[in-house]
Amino acid sequence: MKELDVRPILAAGGEPFEQIMTFVLSLAPGEGFRLWATFKPEPLLALLAKQGYRGEARKMADGSWAVDFIPQS
Repeated sequence: MKELDVRPILAAGGEPFEQIMTFVLSLAPGEGFRLWATFKPEPLLALLAKQGYRGEARKMADGSWAVDFIPQS
């Protein structure tokens, strides 16, 4: 599973939406990915659900979030 870590962008006060969407577009059909973030990305979960991804978010011990986006057939 490919991974995208946007925690450094968020920590610097940046907005990673464009990088995330570019990354999603680079995936092969049927390929999922794991996103690392500093918070649970509720709006992104909703947006990618409309694009056919099921999001499974879990809070890590260090307070960051790992979100697996799994394509739905």
